[in-house]
Amino acid sequence: MTKLTVLQIDAFTNIPFEGNQCAVIFGADSLDDETMLSLAREMNLAETAFIVDSKVADAGVRFFTPAEEIPLAGHPTIATVYALAELGMFKLTEGKQTKSLELKAGLIEVELDSSNNVLNCVTMSLLKPQFMATYEPEIVLPIFELSIDDLLPNASIQTVSAGTPQLMIPIRDIKALLRAQMDITAYNKFKSERDFFNSHLFCLEGATEEGDTFARDFGTPPDLLEDPFTGSATGAMAAFLWHHKLIDEPTFVAEQGHWMNRPGRAKVEIIGSPDDIETVKVSGSAVTVMKGEIFL
Repeated sequence: MTKLTVLQIDAFTNIPFEGNQCAVIFGADSLDDETMLSLAREMNLAETAFIVDSKVADAGVRFFTPAEEIPLAGHPTIATVYALAELGMFKLTEGKQTKSLELKAGLIEVELDSSNNVLNCVTMSLLKPQFMATYEPEIVLPIFELSIDDLLPNASIQTVSAGTPQLMIPIRDIKALLRAQMDITAYNKFKSERDFFNSHLFCLEGATEEGDTFARDFGTPPDLLEDPFTGSATGAMAAFLWHHKLIDEPTFVAEQGHWMNRPGRAKVEIIGSPDDIETVKVSGSAVTVMKGEIFL
């Protein structure tokens, strides 16, 4: 019998049972892909992270949803770093230090900000954004029971990747965003011929006074119908907004999950000009809510 250590961590929050949940499983080098996928289904969260050895980075990690492996995921990256720190695999130092993670998408840097032996925040530098296919609003918006009037003025709908391709759908305000309801049959038909993982609907106002954007992220079973907080999609959203000159400043606070009673928050910084974005930095905290063992 094999025993694996697992931590369940809420990311993009410092309050238990808020933000987005992630199971982080250690010692996964001996697991095959089918077993990892089975464990992700057992966890039944947006993503499960599997810690593996790396010869080129400080740690390796693979991300699985209940349906598939994905190349990069935001909230599991934050959760993974917190888990590695909690188990002493990342030694905390006063102030800031940089570590590297090897993902399926490639190498990324993460910055740990600590004080008094407590990890306060993790900042991940996502991959250089790629701007991909655009879509007609008249085709996309009805899938979410929205109309062309609900689109952010002077905006388009486009797939953007900062490691995992996400469909960016800018909405004119938070009231319209909260009305969105996805037609699963129509969505699956549309997505089957397209190039993205999930759909990220967002607006340029926060759920609270501290927020600058608010978002909802949709998927289909066996994955979650709606993700409480999505770090990689937040990075892609930031790149989309900056590239298309829909925001005036390259830093802002992103909020998500509040209407699901799982509020999450990230600080976002875009590095580079609108025409040549180098990376998007997404920062967040996390908190451990469970620790245990898996028996195989």
